[in-house]
Amino acid sequence: MSYNDRAYALFEERQNERGVRLDEVKAKLKALKVETPSWGYGDSGTRFKVFKQAGVPRNAFEKFEDAAQVHKLTGICPSVAIHIPWDKVDDYSKLQKHAAELGVSIGAVNPNLFQEDEYIFGSVTNSDAAIRRKATDHLLECVDIAKTVGSRDLSLWFADGSNYPGQVDIRKRKAWMLEALTEMYQAMDASMRMLIEYKFFEPAFYHTDLADWGMSFNMANKLGPQAQVLVDTGHHAQGTNVEHIVAYLLDEQKLGGFHFNSRKYADDDLIVGAHNPYELFLIFYQILDAASDADAGVRSTADQIAYMIDQSHAIEPKIPAMLRSVLNVQTQYAKALLINLDEVRAAQEKQDVLAAEQAVREAYEQDVTPLLLALREEMGLPADPMKAYLQSGYGSGILARGKGGASW
Repeated sequence: MSYNDRAYALFEERQNERGVRLDEVKAKLKALKVETPSWGYGDSGTRFKVFKQAGVPRNAFEKFEDAAQVHKLTGICPSVAIHIPWDKVDDYSKLQKHAAELGVSIGAVNPNLFQEDEYIFGSVTNSDAAIRRKATDHLLECVDIAKTVGSRDLSLWFADGSNYPGQVDIRKRKAWMLEALTEMYQAMDASMRMLIEYKFFEPAFYHTDLADWGMSFNMANKLGPQAQVLVDTGHHAQGTNVEHIVAYLLDEQKLGGFHFNSRKYADDDLIVGAHNPYELFLIFYQILDAASDADAGVRSTADQIAYMIDQSHAIEPKIPAMLRSVLNVQTQYAKALLINLDEVRAAQEKQDVLAAEQAVREAYEQDVTPLLLALREEMGLPADPMKAYLQSGYGSGILARGKGGASW
């Protein structure tokens, strides 16, 4: 018996003692899907500079080629989110076919309403009706793109806001936002979802039109069942209890998806789980708790969440950074699957504070390496995806692209 086999046998024995069935855990791990973003493979930077790297994709087609490498090595990233117009092409069917040939698909479509000069004072909430019309037309364009490529999700984030008291009429802007989103909502197919993101500040510093989960939740409720909230883990004030927001939205059947990234101060868009992996673990705890709920609606919502990564690699190499994020998500999900929910609930019923906290924390402290190694072997994947990528030669091969590739 090899070292890895012995390690897994001991791990399995320990989990059996804890009342955790590894066959069920592995089935859920194999079902996990994490969508990577096209823009995560291109040049990006800080607020001050975009740092060019050799080998980054020069167009949307090459972005999908890089994303396919991440899926090939991890087995859990079958779709790639696109951002329009960053990923605008003449023929989206051709891009869809290219993706399929690479073993991936086009995921969420993300409109861009923050990089044109006209949007300096807002897009769909601009006081100029002509600019609002232009912004709404772009939203409708993205609906058409989603229909063409068969995408379910339209992921919306608005930079709209103001910097000074009195600069804008906040209530009018709220109405204009709803007006634009209503038109977009009515254009969607029945199979589509509108995922509404929020951000408490930046680039606006006095007010943001969709500043927190409650505003997005309210907007989604006004629109209808195909509108849900998207939680970006970097879009909150310091100390925000994100897992509380997750639990609340799950219970209201309005949690549609995530943009996973890591933050230390503001919207840092760093590698997922780099700064607070325990938060990521606790988010998954709430989701898995809801997924096991007897309420069919809550259970269904928990099973339909879109797990998406949204990060901006400024100083790190693109593909290895994306691999690290995906593997960190997988690791924390694996740990959350080891929570004995019956034990937690029993302690909650007894109001045993320490026992309940211990039942959650004990799972987080498990070393899931033997589990992930066994899982990858069963899935026909490299035991160490990062090492496999570094040894594959793909990274050195794409250097021929040179510098000056696609950038936001």
